[in-house]
Amino acid sequence: MLVMSATPIPRTLALIFYGDLDISLIDQLPPGRKLIKTYHVPSSMRQRVYAFIRKQAKLGYQTYLVCPLIEESDKIPVKSAVELYDSLKKGPLSDLRLGLIHGRMSGSEKDEVMIKFQNGEIDVLVSTTVIEVGVNVANANLMVIENAERFGLAQLHQLRGRVGRSDNQAYCILIADTKNSIARERMNIMIKTNNGFEIAQKDLELRGPGDFLGVRQHGQPEFKIANLIRDMDILKEIQTAAQW
Repeated sequence: MLVMSATPIPRTLALIFYGDLDISLIDQLPPGRKLIKTYHVPSSMRQRVYAFIRKQAKLGYQTYLVCPLIEESDKIPVKSAVELYDSLKKGPLSDLRLGLIHGRMSGSEKDEVMIKFQNGEIDVLVSTTVIEVGVNVANANLMVIENAERFGLAQLHQLRGRVGRSDNQAYCILIADTKNSIARERMNIMIKTNNGFEIAQKDLELRGPGDFLGVRQHGQPEFKIANLIRDMDILKEIQTAAQW
């Protein structure tokens, strides 16, 4: 059996380690591709981000603008896709062609929006995480993620992977005001590396593997002393000894 993943979630990566599976890594970019430049900025710099979006549009490139929610919530103070789309269309990006896509739209509605984006008829696509996988638009070279602290490492990396699909320089901008140390660490990891496996390991370290025989996909295991990441060499020695 061949198991493939661009960025394994913590539980999947832990099962790989514990399941004694042989691991093959593809850690090279396709020929001509450049590493995506990633930046973490506070919301106070949002207008500068919009100016950069307009600059990219003038150069002929397209942008994804991702929000964590479809609609505004009274309980969660974050940007929603519908709210942001309406405000941008009337304000900062009114001179650009905007599109909106989210999970509550019908399949045909989503297909129509994506075809327009692929054909270059939309400059900025405001979206939820519905575009996280299965989207390939080579001309899109800017990913902007609102309230980036609301996303896990693997999800941030998957979203970033929607750009950088040509030989043009691509960018990912994480907008977040969080003071949470773990969330800030996620931002720093995204800035430091484009390596999906390294990001998956950091995600496992930060969130824990969850339940091996249950349904939790993350969370710290009930070890009294052992640490899955720190003691990886010991785990490998145990696996080697078990083969004799």
